[in-house]
Amino acid sequence: MKRRDLLKSAVAAGAGVMAGGSTEYRATAAAAQVTGADNDFETFELGDFTLLSGEVLRSATLAYKTHGTLNPAKDNVIVYPTWYAGRHTSNEGSIGQDLALDPTRYFIVVPDQFGNGLSSSPSNTPPPQDRMRFPVVHPYDNVRAQHRLLTERYDIERVKLVVGFSMSGQQAFHWGALYPEMVERIAPICGSARTAVHNYVFLEGVKAALTADCAWANGEYASPPLAGLRAFSRVYAGWYASQSFFREGLHRAYGDDGVESMLVSAERSFGRFDANDLLAMLATWQAADIAAHPRFGGDLRAALGAIRAQAYVMPSRTDLYFPPEDNEVEVAQMPNADLRVIPSIWGHLAGGGGNPADRAWISEQLAELLES
Repeated sequence: MKRRDLLKSAVAAGAGVMAGGSTEYRATAAAAQVTGADNDFETFELGDFTLLSGEVLRSATLAYKTHGTLNPAKDNVIVYPTWYAGRHTSNEGSIGQDLALDPTRYFIVVPDQFGNGLSSSPSNTPPPQDRMRFPVVHPYDNVRAQHRLLTERYDIERVKLVVGFSMSGQQAFHWGALYPEMVERIAPICGSARTAVHNYVFLEGVKAALTADCAWANGEYASPPLAGLRAFSRVYAGWYASQSFFREGLHRAYGDDGVESMLVSAERSFGRFDANDLLAMLATWQAADIAAHPRFGGDLRAALGAIRAQAYVMPSRTDLYFPPEDNEVEVAQMPNADLRVIPSIWGHLAGGGGNPADRAWISEQLAELLES
């Protein structure tokens, strides 16, 4: 069921919230989410921001963090957006002097995507766009907001590289198509230009697990729907890695309890987020389609062909969300793209640097791309 359909169900059931209750909800959600390292970010005010759908996101904000220094020529810029249930702090393991994303050489901008609780999200947006009333955000909306950040705050005209993992890998594709004269290189890692039907169906499953909790209350919950969040996390965790990952016992790295430790780790990870925020990001993932912009009129070949950037597209050999076969089809329609398959049994986790070997392999590819 789409977000708007869920909203209709809530209205039909007579669900509602007093203004004071909504304020309390947002304050509680913010206190729970923005703590510790996550609180280290800047904010760019977008004002009333028109989305691809035509709906206006009122008083929109974009949270972000930068690493390194913008050089005088402003030609050392790398954009590295966040992924599903990730924040700017999640990207920091792939940034360092010993890695390709070296902050002593590059100015690395890490924008938080809409819906992650830091940029405009259901949990921090006032009525009438709070909770399930938050509009559906497309990857193109994230990309246009990031473009405004670069051009309006930093006067940047060229981007050396847009790199992203999973949902932010999808954003890398969209960056290349929408701003072909600005973006020199893209590196989508374990992501696709268009969310495949199989991927969409998986997301429907985890959505159903979350919203089946009676405490969900059609998104108008007074306290977190803990049973739904737990079910969501456990279903999601089954898709993190490949069958071979579990067969070879690599899940035991999460703790002595093996599978249970991995499941608990997933619960902790997703438990940091407001449930409405998780569904908002999920809606963006499902909406991902590089051909959806009016410039391309639904023509996937035209959208992929518009990417002029040198591209290294890096799926994991064993990814259950974004299998290499999907990227093979996309790369064949891109003029300057190479398919670089991560030789890993870590599944989707490989693209996020889940282990040192995969992290080093990806860094080597990025270093080669940056020197091309």
